[in-house]
Amino acid sequence: MAGDFVYLQKHGEIATIFFNRPEKRNALNLDMWLSIPELMQQCEEDENVKAVIFRGVNETAFAAGADISELQALSADRDKIRHFNQATLDAEKAIMSLSKPTIALIQGYCVGGGCELAVACDLRFSDENGKFAVTPAKLGLVYNLPATKNLIDLVGPSKTKDILYSGRLLDAEEALRIGLIDRIYNSQEIVEKTYSYASMICKNAQYSVRAAKYIVGKVLEGTTENTEEITQLVLRSFETSDHQEGVQAFLEKRSPRFTYS
Repeated sequence: MAGDFVYLQKHGEIATIFFNRPEKRNALNLDMWLSIPELMQQCEEDENVKAVIFRGVNETAFAAGADISELQALSADRDKIRHFNQATLDAEKAIMSLSKPTIALIQGYCVGGGCELAVACDLRFSDENGKFAVTPAKLGLVYNLPATKNLIDLVGPSKTKDILYSGRLLDAEEALRIGLIDRIYNSQEIVEKTYSYASMICKNAQYSVRAAKYIVGKVLEGTTENTEEITQLVLRSFETSDHQEGVQAFLEKRSPRFTYS
């Protein structure tokens, strides 16, 4: 069952999506892609969840691409190919559309579809053993436009061409240098550091965090001026109880206790 290969765990205010096919380095099959939008919906609807972390079940791999044997079986049927491609697009969109922050915790291989999902997250933290590649050119395939745009937004058009044209494997240091990932931690501390960072987000005003995610998304879509919706987001922030608490905590020189979810 797909639930065995991708599953959700909640601990306090942090939800974790685990990829669980360690014998195949968490290669993503169709059922795994299809399960992601439902899990994102659960996270969206759960008021207790304030941040979501994606990770593999062990240090071997985040996700090492698509299940190639499954792709081979699909290749003779155009309708099945279309269905598979739509599933990948829907999973990617579900992650990006989540109003709450998402972090990819990357250990080992983050290749192909795995890299696509990581790039769809807001932030990417890797251990020193992280290995990154986007490999359609090695399979005679074409990377879709939303995933390509996400890559361009992170590393720019020239580096995107390098990654896609060559299909080569990047180590964590190069990935950090070009902006593909945000931080490198050693393998002994990455889990603790990533969850600690997520906890820090959870302690902040959630109206502010989610509004920031929304506005950054609009900028990446090409918006350059305040829309009425964004103006209202800004104005409403002054009316929230968390704004009052933030100001009071600052004046009293204490940590704020935000309650808005």
